[in-house]
Amino acid sequence: MRKIIACEFMTLDGVIQNEENDGDGFKHGGWFFGYADEATGAVVQERLAKPVDLLLGRKTFAAWETYWPTHSNFWPNCMTATKYVASNTRSESDWQPTVFLSDDLAENVRELKQTDGPDLHVMGSADMLQTLFRNDLVDGLELMIFPITLGPGKRLFADGTIPASFRVTNSQVSPNGVIIASYERDGDVKSGGGPQIEEDE
Repeated sequence: MRKIIACEFMTLDGVIQNEENDGDGFKHGGWFFGYADEATGAVVQERLAKPVDLLLGRKTFAAWETYWPTHSNFWPNCMTATKYVASNTRSESDWQPTVFLSDDLAENVRELKQTDGPDLHVMGSADMLQTLFRNDLVDGLELMIFPITLGPGKRLFADGTIPASFRVTNSQVSPNGVIIASYERDGDVKSGGGPQIEEDE
């Protein structure tokens, strides 16, 4: 079964939004560039070299389809990866191979996970991710957590978040303080009572 991995740059307060042209007044585009260093660069290159397909929201895809075809020397795999795009308003693109997923996104993705092929990486696409989280379709997280807070902005964990456990599979801290961590889904939340403390009479 194919896995869905959310690969995101995130602030300490959970913001993953980077684009300022989304019409919502976000004013902090490019907030992560000031923290780039050799460690973050090496991890980004490693992730971009993986043979994966992409699962993207409509707005993320719209920005990418005009950018990456002319910058593919930085990420050759984005040209050969199949781009699966959640959209009820689009059905075609010159950037191929691309498949548009309309109507019931959760069911479409559930069926897609059962097909043969590489894992599916999600980047950006904050709104689409809420549907994936809500339906427990995300199998792993590859996060870079930057030592800043932004306040306003689209968040990784928003109204689609459900109780879920994740297990850390790899982690490091870059020289500029970026926490680089990978997680995989690990069942339900494990809860329990703490130690019983008897009060003195």
